[in-house]
Amino acid sequence: MTINLSPLWISLKVSLLATIITFILGVIIAYQVYQYKGKWRSLIETILLIPLVLPPTIVGFLILILLGKNSLIGKILSQWNFNIIFTWYGAVIACIIIGFPLMFRATLGTFEQIDSLLLDAARIEGASEIAVFYYISLPLAFRGILAGIILSFTRVLGEFGATLMVAGNIPNKTQTIPMAIYFAVQAGEFEEGWFWVIILLFFSFFTIFLLNNLSR
Repeated sequence: MTINLSPLWISLKVSLLATIITFILGVIIAYQVYQYKGKWRSLIETILLIPLVLPPTIVGFLILILLGKNSLIGKILSQWNFNIIFTWYGAVIACIIIGFPLMFRATLGTFEQIDSLLLDAARIEGASEIAVFYYISLPLAFRGILAGIILSFTRVLGEFGATLMVAGNIPNKTQTIPMAIYFAVQAGEFEEGWFWVIILLFFSFFTIFLLNNLSR
């Protein structure tokens, strides 16, 4: 049996890029929410966490409405002959939205465990907000941030619904491992399906193993 390994490389490319962007956005936004003490905080957190509970197909549908060719953004992009739908970077966008809530929640929870007296003491000593964030908050929140990175990476690696709707299943271009499993089963190619299932099981096991060690 000869298996085309392109789903593995596409999945890793999409997942790594999405995780990097999710990490940056998750840390920055989580820290801003952590510092915000206004009455709208609960509403803001709810909006940011909605993709965590929505079915991925709904997320994919909303992305299509927002970025499709008939949308305002899609029409603007089409003037430069640039299209997001049915491309691998469309899959990246879908994965960012799906993986962001995990990164955000893990990071915010870690920031909330930091003793605010440490941050206030640094400010009293004249440290800027950037210095407080970079030299105190980030090091203290390192384990939680790392856990968020691992969780979001594994989540987007196994993402199926939103990615299928936004990027489609184009062999050698947008076909990721979950899509390869689904369509292999549809075609009766169970050996190929098992191959990809074992790959994802390995990543899942490795993720849980890392998280268990981080928690200690």
